[in-house]
Amino acid sequence: MDQKRVLLIIGGGIAAYKSLLLIRLLRGAGMAVTPVLTRAGEEFVTPLSVAALAGHKVHRALFDLGQEAEMGHIELSRSADLIVVAPATADLMAKMAGGQADDLASTLLLATDTPVLLAPAMNVRMWHHAATQRNLATLRGDGIGFVGPNEGEMACGEYGLGRMAEPEEIMAAITARLTGGPLAGRHIIVTSGPTHEPIDPVRYIANRSSGAQGTAIAAALRDLGARVTFVTGPATVPPPDGVQIRRVETAQDMQAAVMAALPADAVVMAAAVADWRVANASDHKMKKAISGLPVLEFAENPDILATLCASAQRPKLVIGFAAETQNVAEYAAQKRLRKGCDWIVANDVSPQTGIMGGGENAVTLITEAGAEDWPRMGKDHVAARLAQRIAQALAAP
Repeated sequence: MDQKRVLLIIGGGIAAYKSLLLIRLLRGAGMAVTPVLTRAGEEFVTPLSVAALAGHKVHRALFDLGQEAEMGHIELSRSADLIVVAPATADLMAKMAGGQADDLASTLLLATDTPVLLAPAMNVRMWHHAATQRNLATLRGDGIGFVGPNEGEMACGEYGLGRMAEPEEIMAAITARLTGGPLAGRHIIVTSGPTHEPIDPVRYIANRSSGAQGTAIAAALRDLGARVTFVTGPATVPPPDGVQIRRVETAQDMQAAVMAALPADAVVMAAAVADWRVANASDHKMKKAISGLPVLEFAENPDILATLCASAQRPKLVIGFAAETQNVAEYAAQKRLRKGCDWIVANDVSPQTGIMGGGENAVTLITEAGAEDWPRMGKDHVAARLAQRIAQALAAP
């Protein structure tokens, strides 16, 4: 990473303090950092602190006579290997999406042909507002990269999506952008979300999985340079950008999609697949009958994990998930041996944990070497840690 140049634009938000740590991480990796501080950003971090950490002059004003005599905003926008905006506020995203250029930061972003990576940070209601989502879609369509936002508690006291990604996550995304990442050239399949097993055309059997953990894992693997095939059931969390999406409904659909996506270097089976389906599902909506309740006959769904492990195209690394409500490590260890997979990521999904459908997870990684308990953390952090372990495993001889 020596000699790589990053132009870091610091927007105006409480998360701007994290940009100081990001600068230290970038400098520690041997990269040169040219900082641009917006007027709003100066309300949260000082030019002196930014300059001291970056070891470089802080650029603040569009109409800087010394710079603009040589068209400084053009030179800044094109001399870097990557432009990073952290925090990327709703205002900055709106300016970018609309092609606005009324200050140094927005002018740089409009004048550049350098790749751009945004780390959004804003209130949860601002993030979900229709205008922000329109701007997000526009920017993604323009080829802008994103890392985050994460879900969690905010400075305003609200909870939800909108927290800026942690500096380590942004650093990993930057490294992947500039080097291809440790998983460059690798193909990894990730399954996510629930499956829906139909009872009739309007009713189905499902579970409470939101797809949040599988989505975070796919994004983390993508950020390390992997080509990700994302096989997702009808999850409530939208799929990440930058991956190949295969949408499915039932367990049988998911098995077909996974097998069709092979060969792969690794598979992460994070989906909560239904164990059973209704064998006598009706082609028409079932009606109430005077004679009594309908009788549903169940059949066992295919065991996707076991089938994959026994396949002639078995990937080098196969990772299963075990959602349990008791004896978590014991049941997960038994499942790893029974299915024939390499690792099992196990967690306790009892209602009181708040894990299924929530923003955090507490997992135990089961491998041939034994059980490794990870502390409770955000699902994005679990995903980043797992992705790093996958990269290490695939790099091993």
